[in-house]
Amino acid sequence: MAEGGAGPGTNEAWFARAKRVIPGGVDSPVRSFASVGGAPFTVARGQGPYVFDVEGNRYLDLVQSYGAVLLGHAHPVVRDALTRAAADGTTFGMPTPGEVLLAEDICERVPGCERVRLVSSGTEAAMSALRLARGVTGRDRIVKFDGCYHGHADALLAGGGSGVAMLGLPGSAGVSAAAVADTLVLPYNEVPELDDSVACVIVEPVAANMNLVAPNPGFLEGLRAACDAAGALLVFDEVISGFRLAPGGATERYGVLPDLWCFGKVIGGGLPVGAFGGRAELTDALAPGGPVYQAGTLSGNPLATAAGHAVLGHVGEADYAALSARAGRFAAALGRVIADAGLAVWTGAVGPLVGLLVGPPGAPGASPPRDLLDVRAWVAGGAYPRLFHELLARQVALAPGPYEVLFPGLAHEDEHLEAVLEATAEAAEAVVARWE
Repeated sequence: MAEGGAGPGTNEAWFARAKRVIPGGVDSPVRSFASVGGAPFTVARGQGPYVFDVEGNRYLDLVQSYGAVLLGHAHPVVRDALTRAAADGTTFGMPTPGEVLLAEDICERVPGCERVRLVSSGTEAAMSALRLARGVTGRDRIVKFDGCYHGHADALLAGGGSGVAMLGLPGSAGVSAAAVADTLVLPYNEVPELDDSVACVIVEPVAANMNLVAPNPGFLEGLRAACDAAGALLVFDEVISGFRLAPGGATERYGVLPDLWCFGKVIGGGLPVGAFGGRAELTDALAPGGPVYQAGTLSGNPLATAAGHAVLGHVGEADYAALSARAGRFAAALGRVIADAGLAVWTGAVGPLVGLLVGPPGAPGASPPRDLLDVRAWVAGGAYPRLFHELLARQVALAPGPYEVLFPGLAHEDEHLEAVLEATAEAAEAVVARWE
């Protein structure tokens, strides 16, 4: 019997049970095994760098809730913070000290971010940031980049990465033409020419939803200059990169100051949360002080703010530096063992974010991707699903799709990453041996 509840105790049985009551058996398409084949395993618990499925199998987890978990699963700092917060109540729909503390954490760490409003997800953060940008500029048009995923709000699904790219969808059914009529989608790493119809440019400063695509030198600086010239706002979507690249995120790393930011994942310590913010003169346009309406009953939830405050308070500059160095060594070694086995491969790291693209035996390798078209060319070779399953059989869990990055965290010591490398060498050799 599975932990924590009555019912079947196998992965297959739990997935069959899920499909009867949940569309597709999953609550987010990226969790399905649609692009790799087979059925997903069902996680019962996690501890540090590991997750355990309902059958008791243990996996070295490089997903880490798609970057939301920085300290490792069930870290005592987070558990203790949640225990204390839950004892006082789980939601009030009223102001709480916790939301102030977390907002202060964010503003203190991110250069130029003067005020933030907390929401419940990254999607909500991006959606609200766009409404704010349109409200303060009086313009309608937005510019985004092909392969950057900013959540599932209608206007932002055009040219989305992550699960949208994984499922081969250009956007989504149910999104009206009018909803995306003012959305212009351009190739990543190309600086657009803007006119006075553009309210904002939204970008992942490090693209991590089409695998890992780093900004070319001058790209972010070019966006800043283009927005300044057109009177548009620059929005950094740092739901993934925020508080993972560095305490101050991409702004600290690249020295480019946007007008607005979107945050999520790490700031909730593993609980559902998001935030958007920027200069006070812009955020003051939000209701109740201004004309741009945004609201949420669970915004600033005391459990999420307690967890996020605990994580941000626990991690310092030295931790980020050590994790980035470890991730860089791991990425380089990962590329070597896969190439030695005979698969085409590219690996790279930006801070602690690790990219992995694999291709068929004999295909050209090692070329870093510049945009979504480059990533799609790698994915078309069909090597990732094979490597994914060979690694899963060796108890290493990657994301079940080739458009995601790897998230080594502070719980992944050298010994854990060495175990991943050993498993990968075996897995890649098995892929090559069975290639047809």
